[in-house]
Amino acid sequence: MSQITVKFSIEKETKNSVRYKEQPEAGKAPIIGTLYVQKWFAGDAETLEITIAKKD
Repeated sequence: MSQITVKFSIEKETKNSVRYKEQPEAGKAPIIGTLYVQKWFAGDAETLEITIAKKD
């Protein structure tokens, strides 16, 4: 199993959610791209980190 942690920064607030943009490592393509998180969970977080585990 392999895993990676992807970092996001706030891009825009919408009516009920917050849109985050992936911050890929230099020279690498984005894995997820854009992530929408509901406001009740995101709160006022400027950044998020998501860990993805891939079962081989």
